Amino acid sequence: MIAPALSSAPEGVLSVRDLTVSARSDQGLVPLVEGLSFDLARGETLAIAGESGSGKSITSLAIMGLLPVPAVRVTGGTIHLGQTELTSLPEARMQGLRGARIAMIFQEPMTALNPVMSIGRQLTEAIRAHDPVPMREARARALEALKAVRLSQPERRLEQYPHELSGGMRQRVMIAMAIALKPDVLIADEPTTALDVTVQREVLDLIRDLQRDLGTAVILITHDMGVVAEMADRVIVMQRGRVVESAATVDLFEAPREAYTRELLAAVPRIGGGPVRPPLAAQEVLMRYQDVSVRFPIRQGFMGRVSAQVHAVEHVSLEIFRGETLSLVGESGCGKSTMARALVGLVPHEGRIEVGGRALADLDSAGRKALRRDLQIVFQDPMAALDARMTVGELIREPLVIHGIGSPDEQKARVRDLLERVGLQVAAFNRYPHQFSGGQRQRICIARALALKPKLIVCDESVAALDVSIQAKVLDLLRDLQREMGVSFLFISHDMAVVENISDRVAVMYLGQIVEMGSHEQLFGNPQHPYTQRLLAAVPVPDPTRPRLAAARMAGDIPSPVWPIGQGPEPVRLTDIGGGHLVAG
Repeated sequence: MIAPALSSAPEGVLSVRDLTVSARSDQGLVPLVEGLSFDLARGETLAIAGESGSGKSITSLAIMGLLPVPAVRVTGGTIHLGQTELTSLPEARMQGLRGARIAMIFQEPMTALNPVMSIGRQLTEAIRAHDPVPMREARARALEALKAVRLSQPERRLEQYPHELSGGMRQRVMIAMAIALKPDVLIADEPTTALDVTVQREVLDLIRDLQRDLGTAVILITHDMGVVAEMADRVIVMQRGRVVESAATVDLFEAPREAYTRELLAAVPRIGGGPVRPPLAAQEVLMRYQDVSVRFPIRQGFMGRVSAQVHAVEHVSLEIFRGETLSLVGESGCGKSTMARALVGLVPHEGRIEVGGRALADLDSAGRKALRRDLQIVFQDPMAALDARMTVGELIREPLVIHGIGSPDEQKARVRDLLERVGLQVAAFNRYPHQFSGGQRQRICIARALALKPKLIVCDESVAALDVSIQAKVLDLLRDLQREMGVSFLFISHDMAVVENISDRVAVMYLGQIVEMGSHEQLFGNPQHPYTQRLLAAVPVPDPTRPRLAAARMAGDIPSPVWPIGQGPEPVRLTDIGGGHLVAG
């Protein structure tokens, strides 16, 4: 979609001039962002694109006044929000601006949300900090914000804590918190990274509505060039802290001037551009789900009586063959990650799960340890998955130490090789997770999972936080490992272009059940289920001149996976999804 033209003299809301942000090191100040300048007009969307570590998120933190001073601080330039200069503003005054006039959607919702406060308390606290309304009104506004981002059962979510929500649900809570006070400037740092394409479509539409109704200016930090093409008026491309190219979105996509920009655009995966993957010569079953269900109890009352259950996964059966990549797609909260957690023993399940012909329930402690060598998982949230007290070298080496593989020198050599293979410098060996960007931390998690050369790797949104160039390298790495070692992948993702690119077969989940499954050629070439059709229609296209097709739209209430004890959902049929939830638009 071509972004609407701005007025001939748009009102400036944010101005950044010669911004330099530096980090302290043993060698002195090291610039992380250098000489950055731009203006942002009311109602305009400016996208900042580039590889992870290019300075995109550091720029947003500098604007918000959230740099970890004194380790990282602004060492030059100015930032004006209207007539207010932010770099010299006392923290007490800056707190009054955050949320009310300038808000931010953070990249990692689990680390941005307070784990010991309910969702409702966090939302109402943010609202009342800037607008001291009665608690009842603040709660009503919090509920309205959750409904605006299409979070299912919003009343119940107010009472829940962050760990009780999926990654996509937590991101929607962050977006609701950011828009609750209708700020002048909204900084969106990878706002849809954790969201499936259908919810992403609704969130992007929500941001457009905010711009149309309130004139909100948006800084969109993303590596998804499809989102850039659909949302941005202008694009700044950054590399190693400097601006490489700046242009109107249409001009940048049609005629990029710089080689780095051309490389970024060439690396973007596109629907219809996936490789032809020949069928497996032999179909030896490596992993099998047999009638697997996962249900979580809901307790009420003083005695904590179980009154209902969340049917997260409901009677799922599927197989993964040796050397195959099976992708699992569906909306956030549909049960994808729960299936992965059941496989690695992190949540209890009903039914039977087998790996290599062995049922998980039958394994003793020695068998479970051996299984962990063959089965690894890359989690969705890299910061929560890495021990902040350990260096990167220690984190990647730890599995080798636990299983007694190689001498110390061999283990260190293996770690260095893995760092290079996932696109990180060997110098990362002695650094800590907090010293890396979100995308770099995810590469560390992937390297750790590869250390033991497992037979099956569960990738739970493992490339969602990576920029397109590194994403392409990691996907190539996964394919190379598959050819060399015969490793299998259960690949959980909401990026349909990536799924087409990596998959042999694809299974589509909706409300805890598999509604369609087939080869990637079948599913992308001739989807049968209306929900699958809607997923594909919602994928952003990296072409700003292409009109956005009308996708299926949400109607009515989002169906609930919560059922009273003794009850449960009927098997999902083709006709079920047309009734009350998804309606062709």
